[in-house]
Parts: sequence; structure tokens; C-alpha cells
Amino acid sequence: MAIDYNKKPEQNAGGVNLSKINLTKESPTVSLSKAGSGQGVTRVNLNWSRGEQKKGFLAKLTGASGGVDLDLGCLFELADGSKGVIQALGNSFGALNTPPYIHLDGDDRTGSNTGGENMHVNLERPELFKRVLIFAMIYEGAPNWAAVDGVVTLTPPSGPQIEVRLDSPNNGARICAIAMLQNTGQSITVERLVQYIDGSQSDLDRAFGWGMQWQAGRK
Repeated sequence: MAIDYNKKPEQNAGGVNLSKINLTKESPTVSLSKAGSGQGVTRVNLNWSRGEQKKGFLAKLTGASGGVDLDLGCLFELADGSKGVIQALGNSFGALNTPPYIHLDGDDRTGSNTGGENMHVNLERPELFKRVLIFAMIYEGAPNWAAVDGVVTLTPPSGPQIEVRLDSPNNGARICAIAMLQNTGQSITVERLVQYIDGSQSDLDRAFGWGMQWQAGRK
């Protein structure tokens, strides 16, 4: 059952501040907005929570900094049927105020940015969206998700943050499908996926029926 995100949960019955919603296997879905209700810009952050200094996780992982390049991206499908990908690969950073209404800030290629990687989704007109599949990809380096210990946090303009941890890692796969934003006709929902894909973006596409044509790209 989806959590009613539109009722602002300042405190629960026990007086605990519910400042963050953790999506889990047992409770995987949250309602982000009602139909016709603009929510403004939601920030999607990919970060690494392992160790005291997040920027040091790559050194722990590889023995030297810069050994792994972990990227944030998404596949999108708008209500008009247009589809595409937002990612650093191919410099497909998108746009916030024009289609596809999604923008990736940049590419942290070394892991030295303690703020991680950030993508913004403009949900001021949620009816323009059909679905958005948020994913992370290990572009370079050994696919060791357990050591990366990643977390994605969605921060809407108001209300609690939504957190999805990249647990149950498959260390043979380079891509993790993290979460799906979907227009149900009644609301925009966020569903936890955390499904690991052994292959490239084209394999991610096929797994979720996106139906796009792919060609090799580089940064």
C-alpha cells in the first residue's frame, strides 16, 4: 500500500519526528503528489554513506582515488510519448524548464564531491510526465556495490525526504535500477526497485520496456 505523502507527517503517535521516509521491500511505494497538484522541483541525490568521509570510499574500494566512476541518471517517458535518457555519458544533462524537465547537475568522476551527484525533476506540471526510472551505473572500475554502499535521497520542496538504499547488491552488475516515478493518473508515485542489471543502458531499457534505440557513447 502506498504511503499518503500529501498528509504532512510532522510527528507520529509516539512523538517521533518523521523527517525521512525509507522505502523498503516491505513498504516500497510513496505518493509524491495528487493529480493536478504541482510540487515544484524535486532533487534526486546519489551519495555514498560508507565511512566517515564519503569522498574516501573510492580509495577504500580500489586502493587509489579515481578508480571507480559512479554515475546517476534516468530514463524518462513524457505524457506526449517522447522518451530519452539523462546521464553524463554523451553529455545528456537535460533541461529543467523545458522538455524533458529533468536536469543533471554534473559528473563527479572521482567521488571527491561530498555532495554526490544531483539531478532535479521539475514536477510543477506533473501531468507532463508518464514515468521516470532513476538508475546508477558504475561507469569505470570493479562493480562492487557492497563496498560503494550507495543511497539515493529524493528531496521535494516540502515534506519529508524519501530515501532508497542500494542494498542487496549484485556485484557482477554495473547498473542498478533504483526507483520509478510514475504518473498513475491519481498521483505521482515513487516506487523502490533496487534491481541490478548485468549489462548496459540498453539492457536496462529492455528490462523495463522502454523501447529506445541505443548506440555507443563516451564522456
